[in-house]
Amino acid sequence: MADETLGILIALILPLAGTTAGACLVFFLKDALGSLAQKILLGFAAGVMVAASIWSLILPSIEMAEQQQVIAWIPAVVGFLAGMFFLLLFDHLLPHQHLGANKPEGPQSGLQKQTLLIFAVALHNLPEGMAVGAVLAGFLVGNAGLSLAGVIALALGLAIQNIPEGAIVSTPLRSYGLSRGRSFLYGFLSGVIEPVGAVLMLVLAETMTPALPYILSFAAGAMIYVVVEDLIPATQTGRHTNVGVIAFAFGFALMLILDVALG
Repeated sequence: MADETLGILIALILPLAGTTAGACLVFFLKDALGSLAQKILLGFAAGVMVAASIWSLILPSIEMAEQQQVIAWIPAVVGFLAGMFFLLLFDHLLPHQHLGANKPEGPQSGLQKQTLLIFAVALHNLPEGMAVGAVLAGFLVGNAGLSLAGVIALALGLAIQNIPEGAIVSTPLRSYGLSRGRSFLYGFLSGVIEPVGAVLMLVLAETMTPALPYILSFAAGAMIYVVVEDLIPATQTGRHTNVGVIAFAFGFALMLILDVALG
């Protein structure tokens, strides 16, 4: 029981730990990451998130729906679309500015550019936390075909791809005149939404256990929205667009290996 509790805590903390590790790079890097490096890292992150959405979320959603003797594709499709539209709504309601963008998105606000950048990364991190919470809920229910090792594999994959995300948000803040300490702090804060999102999904799943197949695919839809709306487009601007595709393949392969080997 103690080992299980420790494993759950590790799964909840790992994604934030990855973001924090990436934010620490602001103490070692002289300048912000170059365009080529950003394309590689964002492509890698996109591959991890797509693979995690399929193997860790959608397939368990279908399997659990079959066990509940409902039409298997209905929870997967309904939850997936709901997750997509939820992030679309969030994208419109939250003022934010993506890295490299000329103007902010969402409602007008008087927030500083660095704050808008943090909000953009937090918007990306929310689905990751939701994914960990949903899979963890499936493990705790016990009939979703999910193991604790599989939960940790998902959290580890997300933590690995969060390292570059933490660096991508913290290092550009130096160019806005912020100190290294404040840049690190903002990078760290952008990842705090991950354990918060995980806990929220756990609470939701506990009160609505029959809806867990929908919750799993909901988290998948939210992650795919981030991939399609921001990560992939960011790898396909300017020069060296092929490196983003190659990095996507390696990210997808890594998450697949982690899920099969540990799940």
